[in-house]
Amino acid sequence: MEATNFGPGQGRRRAARRRSVLATMAAATLVPAIAIGVTGPAQAASSKGCTGSGFSLVNLTTGAIVAKAGADRIRTTIPAAKFGDKFAVRGRYAQFEVRAKDFAVFNQAFTGAANPLDMTGGRFTPVFASKIPDHRGLTLTSAISVELRDDSVALGRTGAGLSMKIQAKDCAQGGIFQMEPERSDLKKTRIVHTLATSTTKGLTPFYFDNPRFRARIGQFLGSGCTSVKTGPAGQFCVKVSARVNIGNDLSPKFVARDSAQVADRVPQPTCNTATPLTPTVGHCGGKSVWDVASGGRMGFVTGEDAVEVANPPTECVSDCQAQNQVRGRLTVLGFPFPVPAGSRLTPRTA
Repeated sequence: MEATNFGPGQGRRRAARRRSVLATMAAATLVPAIAIGVTGPAQAASSKGCTGSGFSLVNLTTGAIVAKAGADRIRTTIPAAKFGDKFAVRGRYAQFEVRAKDFAVFNQAFTGAANPLDMTGGRFTPVFASKIPDHRGLTLTSAISVELRDDSVALGRTGAGLSMKIQAKDCAQGGIFQMEPERSDLKKTRIVHTLATSTTKGLTPFYFDNPRFRARIGQFLGSGCTSVKTGPAGQFCVKVSARVNIGNDLSPKFVARDSAQVADRVPQPTCNTATPLTPTVGHCGGKSVWDVASGGRMGFVTGEDAVEVANPPTECVSDCQAQNQVRGRLTVLGFPFPVPAGSRLTPRTA
């Protein structure tokens, strides 16, 4: 499915519960410590992908460990000064850095640690150079809320009219990350994703129009279908549409995608596949731009979940459930390796 480990409706559910409160806040300052939580994995490929995992939070200026996952769940609030201007979130399998003032994310990568579900071939594998939200003048000023458990972390910080959350799983693949902005004015937040550049030949990631999806656009696939032409459409019968994935030229198993909920991708009409396709997805090869509603989220989905034919996350306002029960009932189309030159999106930036 397209949603991350944190559940297809979780971002919308929280948004619905808080929007009425946020709308009345006007210019009021949000509370310094926000309630955050991490649910059980909804879309991890398997618990085997998270064996022996756990995050540490490290001040990049001093090298000091600010907090570390242990045998017991940690839930606390820590003064932002202890984190420094930028801090690292380091796990066994996944890592990234966070800029404290706006919760922008930098240097997101897989470590290449050994695991049965490893996609990297044992290599350190960079994915994103940055994921930068534009808060349009608003800043985060509160202490930082931290929740750590054996394989996950949740971070939260607030400011006048602004709240940001980051949740992540330390796993070799699956839905492993999401960023969620909220604003008291309920306006959208533009978030720009820029892929990394590697000095290792073949390891620089790129966006591509997945040809296995492109070849079957308009077909209905899934265990609930009675016809590839007519469906009927449903939870377990999904109409195939174009799919943009992330790959590289060195790792045959590595595949990922941006996963949005209550968010719209901003088209980049000057970009197309190297062999031009019509209709084009209007997506560049190294950057994507998203307008995210208050309470929406931008997720990062990897492995089998990134190439499964699933319905987009649906609007959910209360008592939403993570839809684990669909596993095995939807079609996984995969991706070709190496990715054909003509399917790669270009130019890298517009």
